[in-house]
Amino acid sequence: MKAVTIQTEEELKQAFYIRKKVFIEEQGTPEEDEYDQYDSLHTAEHILILDKNKAVGTARWRVVDGIGKLERICILKSHRKLGIGNKIVNKLEELAATKGIDRVKLHGQVQAERFYQKLGYQTDSDVFMEDGIPHVLMWKKLPETKSSHHS
Repeated sequence: MKAVTIQTEEELKQAFYIRKKVFIEEQGTPEEDEYDQYDSLHTAEHILILDKNKAVGTARWRVVDGIGKLERICILKSHRKLGIGNKIVNKLEELAATKGIDRVKLHGQVQAERFYQKLGYQTDSDVFMEDGIPHVLMWKKLPETKSSHHS
């Protein structure tokens, strides 16, 4: 299984399909809340997880106030518990690090909080609701990379 950066509209459609299955159909997020102005190849960097040639997971990240924000992390039901979540988060962190970002944050669903904590994320808020699902703000300092520069 491999993580790839989305380069084409066709790949982006595959990402939207996975998000539709997970967030809209499974978790009940209203469709108008799921897609936003960051859902283009120019406003965020999107990734797919491919199992052979089938897209089974997706996420995106973008820079918000100098911090990398990891968003829309999801995996098709058929492919959960296979370590894909780690692969997604690692890939997003790697992409952020190559852009010189040293801190990342995310809104983790409360049910996934332990998963993110195991990956080094710290919870930094009380529980808040997003589309009817309890979330917490979590963040992580990325390890120094050779390419990182300090002002």
